[in-house]
Amino acid sequence: MEIAAMVQTRSLSPLPRNAHSVPFVELRQSLASQVSAISLFVDQLMRFILKFRNADGSETDIEMALHEALVNAVMHGNGENSCKRVYVTCRCYVDGEVSITVRDEGHGFNSETIPDPTSPENRMFTHGRGIYLMKTLMDEVSFEEGGAVVMMRKKSNASSAEQRKP
Repeated sequence: MEIAAMVQTRSLSPLPRNAHSVPFVELRQSLASQVSAISLFVDQLMRFILKFRNADGSETDIEMALHEALVNAVMHGNGENSCKRVYVTCRCYVDGEVSITVRDEGHGFNSETIPDPTSPENRMFTHGRGIYLMKTLMDEVSFEEGGAVVMMRKKSNASSAEQRKP
């Protein structure tokens, strides 16, 4: 199966306002639980995000956090079962704020029991840094539905865009 066939657009709909009183556009997509589908999916979603957010360097943070969330959903949540899907909702606000929700079909996990990868006994492990990276790179990260859903938010970068205007 081609990677393009694994990525499905569910809907693209401009919505009037949210609790922040700022207009936004929401994109809902899903992908098969295959590691090979992640990079193309991230590339496509980042192009969408950059239509609504000024490039200021923080887009790299969003991209890395999104990649980590998808890898965790595919590998740990869905066990790389290609019959299962990962569902992503991305909401882009006109002021540059981005919120991303990644949902897998797994049983979840307790995010409080994940070892700290910065502690001396864990530093040499070659895994276990995804959640740490997401929390470091994004402004807000939370886990819902027993860990089967991760919600991430990067605050508006409108102020940095205003500073660049002549």
